[in-house]
Amino acid sequence: MSKRDYYEVLGVERGASAEDIKKAYRKLARRYHPDVNKDDPRAADKFKEINEAYEVLSDSDKRRQYDQFGHAGVGQGPGFQGGGPGGAGGPGFDFGDFGGFGDLFDMFFGGGRQRSGPQRGADLEYDLSVDFREAAFGTEKEIRIPRTETCDRCGGTGARPGTRPERCPVCGGTGQQETVMNTPLGRMVTRRMCSRCHGDGRYIPDPCPKCQGRGQVRMARTVSVKVPAGVDTGNRIRLAGHGEPGSRGGPPGDLFIVVHVRPDPVFERDGFDVHCRVPITFVQAALGDEIEVPTLEGRMQLRVPPGTQTGTSFRLKGKGIPRLRGGGRGDQHVQVVVMTPTRLSERAKQLLRDLGDELGEETHEQNQTFFERMKNAFTRDGGRNG
Repeated sequence: MSKRDYYEVLGVERGASAEDIKKAYRKLARRYHPDVNKDDPRAADKFKEINEAYEVLSDSDKRRQYDQFGHAGVGQGPGFQGGGPGGAGGPGFDFGDFGGFGDLFDMFFGGGRQRSGPQRGADLEYDLSVDFREAAFGTEKEIRIPRTETCDRCGGTGARPGTRPERCPVCGGTGQQETVMNTPLGRMVTRRMCSRCHGDGRYIPDPCPKCQGRGQVRMARTVSVKVPAGVDTGNRIRLAGHGEPGSRGGPPGDLFIVVHVRPDPVFERDGFDVHCRVPITFVQAALGDEIEVPTLEGRMQLRVPPGTQTGTSFRLKGKGIPRLRGGGRGDQHVQVVVMTPTRLSERAKQLLRDLGDELGEETHEQNQTFFERMKNAFTRDGGRNG
C-alpha cells in the first residue's frame, strides 16, 4: 500500500516553516493519541503515521531528501518498520520538544501529577455592614468567621494522639502510581495520583476521632477588623493570613472584608462630599437668618442671607468625608428649601395680602419680565418649527 505524503499527513504546505510543522504535529498528536481514543482501533496507526511524518519533516536534512526523492529518499517506503530503539517511530525519534514522555503525557491529558509541595490556603470573603458615620470616620468591628482550623487534638497530623501517619505502601510515599504501556512508539510510562493516599504519600492507619483523619476542623473564629475612615460601599479590606490554612506546611490564605455602608436619613454621599437639605421659613428666606444645620460632627450655625431662594446651596468646606490614605476631607453642601405655610390665620392672611399690595408693583414687573421671556422663547420655537 502506498504511503501518504507527509505534508498531507500533517496538513501543511510544502513551504511550511519548522514552527508551522511543529504546531501542526502537536495539534494532531493530541487528537489521535491512543490513550485519548481507546475505542478507535485506527487511532494507533494514525498516531504512528503522524509521528513518522513529523520525524522526517522536523529534520532539515531528512526533509531536504524527502522533498527531492520522496519516501525513497529517507528509506521509508511502503512497509517500512523503522529500526532504532524507539521502535516503529523510526530511528532517532526524539520527544525533546516535550521534555520526555512524562511531559508529553501531561500535554495530552492536562497533567496527572499531584503537587506534593506546600499549598497556600484559600482566601475567604466576608460582607460587613457599617453605619454612614462609621464609614466616614472609621471604626473597629469584631466579626465571627467560619473557617477551617488545625485540629487541636492531633496537631494537624490526622492521626490519633500517640500514633502517626505512615508511608503509603502503594506508591512508596511518592503520591503517584506508575503505569507502563507498550505503544507503537515503544514503552510509555504514565503517572497518576495514588488511589490510596490521593497524592499525599502517606496514609493514616488510626485516624484522629475529632477530625476523622483530615487534620483540620471547621469552627468559627473571632477577628477584629479596623475599618479605615473614608471607606465606601464596595471597598475591600485585606487581612493577610486570616483565610483558610495551607496544607503541607503552606501559608494561609487571606481574608477580604467587603464593606457595605447603610444609607443615612440625613446625608447623601457623592465621592468624598456629602449633601443634605434643610428647611427654612418664608420669613427666614426673605429677611435672612442664622440657622442651625447638621454636620457629620454635630450641629453648626449657618448664615442665610436675605432674599435666599429655595434650592440655594451653601458649601461648608472640609466638613465632608475624610479621604482614604490622607489628603484632607471633602465638603458638605447644604441646600435650603423654603417651606410655604399651609395653615394661616385670618390675620396672617391679611398680612400677606398687605405684603402683596406693598410688593405689587415689583412683583408685577418681575412676573411680566418672566412671562415675556417665556413668550419670546415659545415664539422663537414656533418660528423654527413653522
